[in-house]
Amino acid sequence: MIVTTSDLFEHAYGEYAVGAYNINNMEQAIGLFEGNAKAEAPFIVQISKGSRGYAGVIMIQAIILAAEQMYPNNIFAVHLDHGDEQTCYECIESGFYSSVMIDASHYDLAENIDITKRVVDAAHDKGISVEAELGMLGGVEEDIQIDEKHAMLTDPDEAEEFVFKTGCDSLAVAIGTSHGAYKFSGGQGLHFDRIASIQEKLPDFPLVMHGSSSVPKSEVERINDAGGALDASARGVDENEFAKAVELGVVKVNIDTDGRLVWTRVHREFFRDQPEVYDFRKPGTILMSEYADFIEKKSHKLMSAGKLEDVRDSLS
Repeated sequence: MIVTTSDLFEHAYGEYAVGAYNINNMEQAIGLFEGNAKAEAPFIVQISKGSRGYAGVIMIQAIILAAEQMYPNNIFAVHLDHGDEQTCYECIESGFYSSVMIDASHYDLAENIDITKRVVDAAHDKGISVEAELGMLGGVEEDIQIDEKHAMLTDPDEAEEFVFKTGCDSLAVAIGTSHGAYKFSGGQGLHFDRIASIQEKLPDFPLVMHGSSSVPKSEVERINDAGGALDASARGVDENEFAKAVELGVVKVNIDTDGRLVWTRVHREFFRDQPEVYDFRKPGTILMSEYADFIEKKSHKLMSAGKLEDVRDSLS
């Protein structure tokens, strides 16, 4: 069942975070739906501009609708990730998306507010939720590239003004994470003091963490052992910190890089160990199972596992 992110966040606030996962193909979709079915967790399917370009708008939508039929008990939102204004309008008018993200964070505050407000007005007319972003994460993800020296944490006072003036339903905040595999080095980590300050200004308002893959060391090592050349120092968000973020109002956690690492590890190891095989369905089958296991485990870290029936009851 497709619902809005607002429906999910109202139930989750202060109790757990909803995992938001980017997908690009059938194998990822089946693994995502299977893993959350096993975990009995609500979730968010994220479609980026890159995914829409890679698979095609019609194809990626058809894959998700097919997965919904295969897993009719799942409850999830369909969300545009990092949309520009025009792409948001396209998704709003499509009748398929239940939620969109307008990312105008690279503009100054006034223009970010103006753009976001226009998208919010258009989306709310259709009953669609809107996520916006304030502050800028560093790193690289698809066509998003922000040099670390230009990254900046979200200002709590600006966040309060931004939400009041735009009417957005949730806010992606910059709190120390970054896109891609190389998030932290040394003793760096999440700025919980900044999240707490934002929550103080915006009590009970849903906050979103982008760039929140954990980049497991074991995945990096296995990829490199199978011929990869990833930097061994790659490090992401400590999964054990999700619980503390939830207490501070974080209801949505974006995870993309970890899924790519699982895909890369499965395929590198398969073709290393079976170089004579050219049937791509064999590693694809392994990937669906491995990705489902990854999703199920992540749901427990986010504390969303076992919440499905409670969500269903809250929607009835």
